Amino acid sequence: MPELKRKLTLSHTLAIIVGTVIGSGVFINLPIVAKVTASPLLAVLAWFLGGLIWFPQIFILAEMGSAYPEEGFGYLYLKKAGSDFLAFLYVWTIFWTSDAPSISIISLSAASALALFSPVFHQPAVARALAIALIVSLTAIHYRDVKSGGNLQIVLTLLKITPLFLLIFAGLALFHPQNLFWTPHANHASSIGPLLGAGVAATVWSYAGFGNVLYMAGEIKNPHKTLPKALIGSVLLITAMYTLIALATAVLVPQNKLIAFSGGFANPFQFLPWMATAAAGFLAVSAFISMVGATNACIMVQPRIEYAMARDGLFFRIFAHVHPRFQTPDYSILLQSAVAVGLLFFGDLNNLLGYFTISYVLQNALIYGTIFLLRKREDYHPTFRSPAWALMALLSVATQLALGYGTFLAYPAAGILSTLALMATGFPIYWVFKRRKKRRPARL
Repeated sequence: MPELKRKLTLSHTLAIIVGTVIGSGVFINLPIVAKVTASPLLAVLAWFLGGLIWFPQIFILAEMGSAYPEEGFGYLYLKKAGSDFLAFLYVWTIFWTSDAPSISIISLSAASALALFSPVFHQPAVARALAIALIVSLTAIHYRDVKSGGNLQIVLTLLKITPLFLLIFAGLALFHPQNLFWTPHANHASSIGPLLGAGVAATVWSYAGFGNVLYMAGEIKNPHKTLPKALIGSVLLITAMYTLIALATAVLVPQNKLIAFSGGFANPFQFLPWMATAAAGFLAVSAFISMVGATNACIMVQPRIEYAMARDGLFFRIFAHVHPRFQTPDYSILLQSAVAVGLLFFGDLNNLLGYFTISYVLQNALIYGTIFLLRKREDYHPTFRSPAWALMALLSVATQLALGYGTFLAYPAAGILSTLALMATGFPIYWVFKRRKKRRPARL
C-alpha cells in the first residue's frame, strides 16, 4: 500500500504554523482587548501575556511531537497513552465540530472581507459560492501534491504578514505618546488584575492553532529537530508580532476610536497619513489573503488525522487511501472538503463560530494530559524535553479548563449542549468500528 512521504522542510512547517495562527482575527480582537482593559498600555501587556501563556503548551507539544513524529496528533498520543476509545472520540469530535467547520467558517469569512468592494458579497448565495470556489480550488492543489501545497502556504504566509510588518514599522515611526497613555475616567477605579485578565482571555483565539501542524508530522523532514524549532520559533515570532501590532495600534489610534471598531474589523491603516484614502481597501485585501492562507492550511493538515485513524481500522476505511501517484491521503482530503462545503448550507457565520468552541478546549486539555502517561512508555524518546514538564502540563490543562468555563459563560447553553450531544454519538459508533477491527489486524 502506498505511504505518505516526508517532503516538508522547516520553511514549510513554519509557514503552516504561522499561516494557521495569524489571521485577520487580530484586527477583530484589537478593539475587544482595548475595550476590556480600558487602557492602551494594559492592552499591549495583555497581548504579550496572551502569548506567554502558550509557552507551556508549546513545550508540551514540542516534546510529544518529537517523541512520535507521525500522522495523527491527538489521536496518536491518546492511542499511545492506552485509550483507543478516547483517541476515537477525539477524532470523531474534531471532524464534526472543529476541523470541517473551521474550513467553512474561514472560507465564508473571505467573502465578508470583499464586501467593501461590492455589496453583492453580503448576499448569502454569493458568499457561499465564493467559499465553495475557494475550497474546491485549494482542495485540488492538496489532492495532487503536499509539497506544492506547502509552497503555496509559504507564499500566502509571506503575503499575509507583510501588511502586519508595515503596520508595526509605520506605527512605531509615527509614535504618538498621548494615545498610548489615554484612559477613560470611568474605569480609573477598576483594579488592574481583572482588567488585565479579561484582556488576556480576549487574545486567546488569535493565538490558537499552533498544534495543527502535528496532524501531518509524518510528512515533515527531520521531524525530531524541525518540529521543536518550528513550534518554539513560531510562538516567539507570533508573540512578538502581536505585541508590536498592539503597540503600534495603540500609538496610532486613539483609544475611544479603537473601541468604536468593536464588533467588526479595526483598521489602523486609516490612521497612516499616506494610506488614509486606500486604507479600507488595503485591509480588505489583506484580510482576504489572510483567510485564503488559513483555509489553505486547514485543508492541508486536517485530513491527516482521519487518515491515521482509518489506517488503524478505527475510522471509515476510505479515509486511509493514499493516491498511488500523488502520495496524498486523497479521499480524506476530498471528503473533509465535501463536509465543509455541506456545512455552508446549514448555518450562518455566527452559528458556525459558536458551534465548536467547547469541544476545542476539551480536546486540548485531553491532549496535554496524555504526557503523564506517555512518559511511562518504553518507546517514548523525545529529542526535545520540556523544562519543568509536569508544571508545564498542569498549566496547559488548567488554561484549557479555565477557557472551558468561560465558554459556558460566553455562549448560549443550547449550542454547547448540541455539541456535547454530537460528541456523545461517538460512543456507539466507536463500538461498531471496534467490532470491525477485531475481524482484521490493525496496522502497527
